[in-house]
Amino acid sequence: MANAEISRNPVAAPAASLRDDRILPSTRWVGAAIPPFLVVAFIMLFFFPNNTAELFAWTIAPPMTPLLMGAGYISGSYFFIRLILGGKWHWFTLGFLPIATFTWFMGLSTLLHWDKFNHNHISFYAWLLLYLITPFLVPALWLRNRVTDPGTPDPGDVVVPANVRLITGVIGAAMLAIAVFMFLFPTVAISLWPWKLTPLTTRVIAGWFALPAVVGLTFSRDSRWSAWRITLQSQLLGIALILIGVVRGWGDFNTGLATTWLFLAGMIGLLLYLGAIYLYMEAARKRRSLNT
Repeated sequence: MANAEISRNPVAAPAASLRDDRILPSTRWVGAAIPPFLVVAFIMLFFFPNNTAELFAWTIAPPMTPLLMGAGYISGSYFFIRLILGGKWHWFTLGFLPIATFTWFMGLSTLLHWDKFNHNHISFYAWLLLYLITPFLVPALWLRNRVTDPGTPDPGDVVVPANVRLITGVIGAAMLAIAVFMFLFPTVAISLWPWKLTPLTTRVIAGWFALPAVVGLTFSRDSRWSAWRITLQSQLLGIALILIGVVRGWGDFNTGLATTWLFLAGMIGLLLYLGAIYLYMEAARKRRSLNT
């Protein structure tokens, strides 16, 4: 029954001879090149959020923004490190389109706010290299590697319930709407946001909302828990660190705004929701493995 439902996934297509679920060498090579950038960005932004003028591609204030960005970068690093270590392609496929979406937000933000960057800093050239190349490279890798996905589950895999996929997709759609609104109308978003932003940081944070938003949408399209698992681990790491960042940067928040409390409730609620899914599905997977 589980296999029958999973086989209806859109990735199950012809050319079965190619669908051995391998990670292509080019995907792994590019994956190996990305984490050094992300780890360095995490260290600079999460541990030294008050020193972006000296360390980063542009000056970011207040500290809550670099804290949020740093949390996102280390979660992305986790995803790519797991990819480098190997496994099956379908374990990672759901993370690529969200990452591609994020890189487009970053690339467009860079071009729209070119004058705000520190063009004499090495961090700027690292940023520019990353976000001029990856918006094209990441989706190209996904398109090339997706032909190896057989659309079938791992042995002992379990199906993510349809209602969970639906709810996750709805959450993703709502977050994507917020991200697009922030990107298109940064001035309005600034007036509503819990801490001070600029048009550049508004659009950058929109990208950080777009990434988990598209994760939710891709999750809704695949019933295999094995396809969710690593990307979900990455998301849980990022949200947990954002909440640690909230504690560290609480002084930056305007507690008189309702959006401050909505942001906090949303982050806590998302962590609890995704954490509950992870615990439930892992328990189901272990029960299944014991019974086979």
